[in-house]
Amino acid sequence: MELKKSKEANIEKLRLPLRVMGFLFVGSLVLASFSYTTAVDNGTKNDRQQAATEINFQEEVQAPEDTPPPPPPPPPQVDVEPPIDDDIKEKDNEDKEPVATIPPPPPPAPTGPKEVKKIKTEIVDFPDVEAGFPGGAAAMQKWIAENVEYPQVAREMGDQGRVYLSFVVETDGSISNIEVKRGVSDELDKEAKRVIRRMPAWSPGEAGGKKVRTRCSLPINFTLE
Repeated sequence: MELKKSKEANIEKLRLPLRVMGFLFVGSLVLASFSYTTAVDNGTKNDRQQAATEINFQEEVQAPEDTPPPPPPPPPQVDVEPPIDDDIKEKDNEDKEPVATIPPPPPPAPTGPKEVKKIKTEIVDFPDVEAGFPGGAAAMQKWIAENVEYPQVAREMGDQGRVYLSFVVETDGSISNIEVKRGVSDELDKEAKRVIRRMPAWSPGEAGGKKVRTRCSLPINFTLE
């Protein structure tokens, strides 16, 4: 009897799919084995590092039993001011008067014409017109006799004589630069200078038609009665 192959029982068609499935299964097993090995290695390394860290930490923390611990630092000192009552502060503020700041005064503004310094000219000994006492020589002798005062000390000492004086008649008639050229005593010399200083204004001398400073000489006689 001859055997016949059935088309439904043909296995050749299933060979290729079975091979593909076999390759996939084997590949998945290989990948799974590599993944498991890496995870195991990582876990082992982490455990070793953690254990080494714990050992180092324990070694640092442990201190020798013989050395005592260092004393704690002293607490910082803080100066605490006593509380000030608000009423006292208000009273102090009321008692203190505000200090008014006064600005410096401005410099005075120049007012009026500037003062012109008088420039003294040369003294003329021999002018064209001599300086003279108002009223002449007779009026001068009378004025001196009426205004001279004989010093009491000179009377008691018996001092008498003639005092020669020199002075300058300015262009306005005033008298300056009084000097004693020849005196008698200190008291009589002082009295003679005082009389010349109290004289009224003279008529100034003239030279070239202009008033000039003129030097004059005058004797004053002191005689006891």
